Amino acid sequence: MTHPLDHLVLPTASLEVARARLSLLGFTVSARGKHPFGTENCCVYFPDGTFVEPLAVTDQDAADAAVIAGNVFVARDRLYREKFGPEGFSAVVFTNLDADEDHRRYVGADISAGDRLDFSRPFVDASGQSDTVSFRLAFAALPQMRENFVFACEKANALNIDRAALETHANGVVAITQIIAIASEPAKMMHFLGIAAAEATCESDHRLNLPNAQIVVMTPARYAEKFGLACHEDNNFGFAAIVMAVADRQAARRHLVSAGINHEIRDQRIIIAPAPGQGAAFIFEEQS
Repeated sequence: MTHPLDHLVLPTASLEVARARLSLLGFTVSARGKHPFGTENCCVYFPDGTFVEPLAVTDQDAADAAVIAGNVFVARDRLYREKFGPEGFSAVVFTNLDADEDHRRYVGADISAGDRLDFSRPFVDASGQSDTVSFRLAFAALPQMRENFVFACEKANALNIDRAALETHANGVVAITQIIAIASEPAKMMHFLGIAAAEATCESDHRLNLPNAQIVVMTPARYAEKFGLACHEDNNFGFAAIVMAVADRQAARRHLVSAGINHEIRDQRIIIAPAPGQGAAFIFEEQS
Protein backbone atom coordinates (compact mmCIF):
# COMPACT_ATOMS: atom_id res chain seq x y z
CA MET A 1 0.00 0.00 0.00
CA THR A 2 1.27 3.47 -0.89
CA HIS A 3 2.38 5.30 2.23
CA PRO A 4 0.54 8.53 3.13
CA LEU A 5 2.37 11.70 4.03
CA ASP A 6 3.05 11.86 7.77
CA HIS A 7 5.02 15.06 8.34
CA LEU A 8 7.75 17.43 7.13
CA VAL A 9 10.94 18.32 8.99
CA LEU A 10 12.07 21.98 9.05
CA PRO A 11 15.42 22.54 10.78
CA THR A 12 15.60 25.80 12.72
CA ALA A 13 18.18 27.53 14.87
CA SER A 14 15.65 28.40 17.58
CA LEU A 15 12.29 26.96 18.56
CA GLU A 16 11.42 30.32 20.10
CA VAL A 17 11.95 32.03 16.74
CA ALA A 18 10.05 29.25 14.95
CA ARG A 19 7.12 29.53 17.35
CA ALA A 20 6.99 33.31 16.96
CA ARG A 21 7.15 33.12 13.15
CA LEU A 22 4.56 30.36 12.79
CA SER A 23 2.22 32.02 15.29
CA LEU A 24 2.50 35.30 13.36
CA LEU A 25 1.61 33.39 10.19
CA GLY A 26 -1.59 32.28 11.93
CA PHE A 27 -0.72 28.73 12.99
CA THR A 28 -1.44 27.13 16.35
CA VAL A 29 1.86 25.70 17.58
CA SER A 30 2.21 22.77 19.99
CA ALA A 31 4.22 22.65 23.19
CA ARG A 32 7.87 21.63 22.87
CA GLY A 33 8.55 17.95 22.36
CA LYS A 34 11.90 16.63 23.56
CA HIS A 35 13.71 13.78 21.81
CA PRO A 36 16.14 11.55 23.72
CA PHE A 37 19.01 12.42 21.35
CA GLY A 38 19.46 16.16 21.76
CA THR A 39 16.76 17.64 19.49
CA GLU A 40 13.40 19.23 20.26
CA ASN A 41 10.41 20.29 18.18
CA CYS A 42 7.25 22.40 18.31
CA CYS A 43 4.78 21.17 15.71
CA VAL A 44 1.89 22.48 13.62
CA TYR A 45 -0.80 19.80 13.27
CA PHE A 46 -3.58 19.46 10.70
CA PRO A 47 -6.94 17.64 10.93
CA ASP A 48 -5.88 14.79 8.61
CA GLY A 49 -3.03 13.83 10.96
CA THR A 50 -0.20 15.40 8.97
CA PHE A 51 2.03 18.04 10.53
CA VAL A 52 5.04 20.32 10.12
CA GLU A 53 7.93 19.77 12.54
CA PRO A 54 10.33 22.64 13.25
CA LEU A 55 13.41 20.97 14.72
CA ALA A 56 16.20 22.49 16.83
CA VAL A 57 19.32 21.05 18.46
CA THR A 58 19.06 21.87 22.15
CA ASP A 59 21.57 19.46 23.74
CA GLN A 60 24.79 19.37 21.73
CA ASP A 61 26.42 16.69 23.88
CA ALA A 62 23.46 14.33 23.44
CA ALA A 63 23.41 15.04 19.70
CA ASP A 64 27.15 14.32 19.44
CA ALA A 65 26.67 11.02 21.24
CA ALA A 66 23.77 10.11 18.96
CA VAL A 67 25.82 10.75 15.82
CA ILE A 68 28.67 8.61 17.15
CA ALA A 69 26.15 5.85 17.95
CA GLY A 70 24.88 5.87 14.34
CA ASN A 71 21.61 7.77 14.79
CA VAL A 72 20.69 8.58 11.17
CA PHE A 73 18.09 11.21 12.09
CA VAL A 74 20.57 13.35 14.04
CA ALA A 75 23.45 12.70 11.65
CA ARG A 76 21.44 13.82 8.61
CA ASP A 77 20.16 16.86 10.47
CA ARG A 78 23.75 17.80 11.27
CA LEU A 79 24.88 17.36 7.65
CA TYR A 80 22.00 19.53 6.47
CA ARG A 81 22.85 22.34 8.89
CA GLU A 82 26.55 22.18 8.05
CA LYS A 83 25.86 22.65 4.34
CA PHE A 84 22.76 24.86 4.22
CA GLY A 85 22.72 26.60 7.59
CA PRO A 86 20.39 26.21 10.57
CA GLU A 87 17.13 26.99 8.69
CA GLY A 88 15.58 24.86 5.98
CA PHE A 89 13.48 21.89 4.82
CA SER A 90 15.41 18.66 5.29
CA ALA A 91 13.04 15.68 5.19
CA VAL A 92 9.73 14.27 3.98
CA VAL A 93 8.23 11.59 6.22
CA PHE A 94 5.76 8.85 5.25
CA THR A 95 3.40 6.94 7.53
CA ASN A 96 3.95 3.20 7.51
CA LEU A 97 2.85 0.13 9.43
CA ASP A 98 6.09 -1.86 9.42
CA ALA A 99 9.43 -0.05 9.64
CA ASP A 100 11.35 -3.32 9.40
CA GLU A 101 9.73 -4.10 6.05
CA ASP A 102 10.49 -0.62 4.72
CA HIS A 103 14.09 -0.90 5.86
CA ARG A 104 14.42 -4.21 4.00
CA ARG A 105 12.93 -2.62 0.87
CA TYR A 106 15.27 0.35 1.08
CA VAL A 107 18.31 -1.88 1.50
CA GLY A 108 17.19 -4.08 -1.41
CA ALA A 109 16.68 -1.05 -3.66
CA ASP A 110 20.07 0.40 -2.62
CA ILE A 111 18.49 3.58 -1.21
CA SER A 112 18.87 2.92 2.52
CA ALA A 113 20.34 5.90 4.38
CA GLY A 114 21.38 3.83 7.39
CA ASP A 115 20.18 1.76 10.34
CA ARG A 116 16.62 1.83 11.63
CA LEU A 117 15.85 3.92 14.72
CA ASP A 118 13.42 3.31 17.61
CA PHE A 119 12.64 5.99 20.21
CA SER A 120 9.96 7.38 22.52
CA ARG A 121 9.17 10.88 23.72
CA PRO A 122 6.49 12.64 25.80
CA PHE A 123 3.63 14.49 24.10
CA VAL A 124 1.59 17.29 25.73
CA ASP A 125 -1.68 18.57 24.27
CA ALA A 126 -3.10 22.10 24.42
CA SER A 127 -4.77 21.44 27.77
CA GLY A 128 -1.60 20.08 29.38
CA GLN A 129 -2.56 16.40 29.23
CA SER A 130 0.49 14.24 28.54
CA ASP A 131 1.24 10.82 27.12
CA THR A 132 4.23 8.98 25.69
CA VAL A 133 4.56 8.27 21.96
CA SER A 134 6.93 5.72 20.42
CA PHE A 135 8.24 5.57 16.86
CA ARG A 136 10.14 3.18 14.58
CA LEU A 137 11.90 4.83 11.63
CA ALA A 138 13.42 3.56 8.37
CA PHE A 139 15.57 5.97 6.33
CA ALA A 140 16.15 6.42 2.59
CA ALA A 141 18.19 8.75 0.38
CA LEU A 142 19.88 8.91 -3.01
CA PRO A 143 23.67 9.27 -3.19
CA GLN A 144 23.07 12.80 -4.52
CA MET A 145 21.04 13.59 -1.38
CA ARG A 146 23.87 13.74 1.13
CA GLU A 147 21.91 16.05 3.44
CA ASN A 148 18.21 15.77 2.54
CA PHE A 149 16.45 12.46 3.19
CA VAL A 150 13.11 10.75 3.59
CA PHE A 151 11.97 8.27 6.19
CA ALA A 152 9.05 6.01 6.93
CA CYS A 153 7.58 6.37 10.42
CA GLU A 154 5.75 3.59 12.24
CA LYS A 155 3.88 4.71 15.34
CA ALA A 156 4.47 1.92 17.82
CA ASN A 157 1.69 3.00 20.18
CA ALA A 158 -1.58 4.87 19.68
CA LEU A 159 -1.98 8.34 21.15
CA ASN A 160 -4.66 8.77 23.79
CA ILE A 161 -4.56 12.56 23.47
CA ASP A 162 -7.10 14.79 21.75
CA ARG A 163 -5.18 17.35 19.72
CA ALA A 164 -8.19 18.97 17.99
CA ALA A 165 -7.39 22.31 19.61
CA LEU A 166 -3.97 22.22 17.93
CA GLU A 167 -5.48 21.55 14.50
CA THR A 168 -7.43 24.81 14.15
CA HIS A 169 -5.48 27.75 12.74
CA ALA A 170 -6.28 31.45 12.54
CA ASN A 171 -5.07 31.60 8.93
CA GLY A 172 -7.61 28.95 7.89
CA VAL A 173 -5.08 26.32 6.77
CA VAL A 174 -6.69 22.88 6.84
CA ALA A 175 -4.23 20.53 5.10
CA ILE A 176 -0.94 20.02 3.32
CA THR A 177 -1.75 19.34 -0.34
CA GLN A 178 1.64 19.31 -2.07
CA ILE A 179 5.35 19.17 -1.32
CA ILE A 180 7.56 20.83 -3.90
CA ALA A 181 10.83 18.96 -4.42
CA ILE A 182 13.77 20.29 -6.43
CA ALA A 183 15.91 18.08 -8.65
CA SER A 184 18.33 18.65 -11.50
CA GLU A 185 17.14 15.25 -12.76
CA PRO A 186 13.41 15.08 -11.90
CA ALA A 187 12.88 11.57 -13.29
CA LYS A 188 15.55 10.14 -10.98
CA MET A 189 14.05 11.91 -7.98
CA MET A 190 10.56 10.69 -8.90
CA HIS A 191 11.74 7.08 -9.18
CA PHE A 192 13.42 7.28 -5.78
CA LEU A 193 10.39 8.84 -4.08
CA GLY A 194 8.07 6.26 -5.64
CA ILE A 195 10.12 3.46 -4.07
CA ALA A 196 10.41 5.27 -0.74
CA ALA A 197 6.63 5.73 -0.56
CA ALA A 198 5.97 2.07 -1.43
CA GLU A 199 4.95 2.08 -5.09
CA ALA A 200 3.28 5.47 -5.20
CA THR A 201 1.97 6.28 -8.68
CA CYS A 202 3.93 8.82 -10.72
CA GLU A 203 2.30 11.09 -13.29
CA SER A 204 4.05 12.14 -16.49
CA ASP A 205 4.36 15.72 -15.24
CA HIS A 206 6.55 14.64 -12.30
CA ARG A 207 3.77 14.33 -9.74
CA LEU A 208 3.82 11.58 -7.15
CA ASN A 209 0.38 10.65 -5.81
CA LEU A 210 0.17 9.78 -2.12
CA PRO A 211 -3.16 8.92 -0.47
CA ASN A 212 -3.36 12.34 1.20
CA ALA A 213 -1.04 14.66 -0.77
CA GLN A 214 1.19 15.01 -3.82
CA ILE A 215 4.91 15.47 -4.23
CA VAL A 216 5.75 17.59 -7.26
CA VAL A 217 9.34 17.51 -8.56
CA MET A 218 10.66 20.56 -10.44
CA THR A 219 13.97 21.74 -11.78
CA PRO A 220 15.34 24.82 -9.99
CA ALA A 221 14.55 26.90 -13.10
CA ARG A 222 10.92 25.71 -13.23
CA TYR A 223 10.52 26.40 -9.52
CA ALA A 224 11.73 29.97 -9.96
CA GLU A 225 9.47 30.48 -12.98
CA LYS A 226 6.32 29.11 -11.31
CA PHE A 227 6.64 30.63 -7.84
CA GLY A 228 9.09 33.50 -8.25
CA LEU A 229 11.36 31.94 -5.64
CA ALA A 230 14.96 30.77 -5.73
CA CYS A 231 16.12 27.53 -4.16
CA HIS A 232 19.53 26.99 -2.63
CA GLU A 233 22.00 26.80 -5.51
CA ASP A 234 23.83 23.83 -3.97
CA ASN A 235 20.66 21.76 -3.39
CA ASN A 236 19.96 19.93 -6.64
CA PHE A 237 18.14 17.06 -4.91
CA GLY A 238 16.03 18.36 -2.04
CA PHE A 239 12.83 20.03 -0.86
CA ALA A 240 11.77 23.64 -1.17
CA ALA A 241 8.10 24.44 -0.54
CA ILE A 242 4.90 23.30 1.16
CA VAL A 243 1.53 23.94 -0.50
CA MET A 244 -1.34 24.19 1.98
CA ALA A 245 -5.11 24.41 1.50
CA VAL A 246 -6.92 27.32 3.13
CA ALA A 247 -10.67 27.55 3.63
CA ASP A 248 -10.76 31.18 2.41
CA ARG A 249 -7.81 32.68 0.54
CA GLN A 250 -8.93 36.28 1.05
CA ALA A 251 -9.34 35.72 4.79
CA ALA A 252 -5.89 34.14 4.92
CA ARG A 253 -4.42 37.13 3.13
CA ARG A 254 -6.13 39.57 5.49
CA HIS A 255 -4.53 37.75 8.41
CA LEU A 256 -1.09 38.00 6.80
CA VAL A 257 -1.55 41.70 6.06
CA SER A 258 -2.65 42.42 9.63
CA ALA A 259 0.36 40.48 10.94
CA GLY A 260 2.76 42.37 8.67
CA ILE A 261 3.88 39.24 6.81
CA ASN A 262 5.49 39.89 3.43
CA HIS A 263 3.87 37.78 0.71
CA GLU A 264 3.10 37.71 -2.99
CA ILE A 265 -0.03 36.80 -4.93
CA ARG A 266 0.74 34.71 -8.01
CA ASP A 267 -1.79 32.65 -10.03
CA GLN A 268 -4.37 32.81 -7.22
CA ARG A 269 -1.82 31.56 -4.70
CA ILE A 270 -0.40 33.29 -1.65
CA ILE A 271 3.37 32.77 -1.64
CA ILE A 272 5.37 33.35 1.54
CA ALA A 273 9.13 33.13 1.14
CA PRO A 274 11.23 31.27 3.74
CA ALA A 275 12.27 33.23 6.83
CA PRO A 276 13.99 32.44 10.14
CA GLY A 277 11.76 29.91 11.89
CA GLN A 278 10.07 29.01 8.57
CA GLY A 279 12.62 27.03 6.60
CA ALA A 280 10.39 26.23 3.61
CA ALA A 281 8.37 28.47 1.34
CA PHE A 282 4.69 28.31 2.30
CA ILE A 283 2.14 28.49 -0.49
CA PHE A 284 -1.55 28.94 0.37
CA GLU A 285 -4.22 27.83 -2.12
CA GLU A 286 -7.97 27.98 -1.59
CA GLN A 287 -9.47 24.60 -0.87
CA SER A 288 -11.31 23.24 -3.89
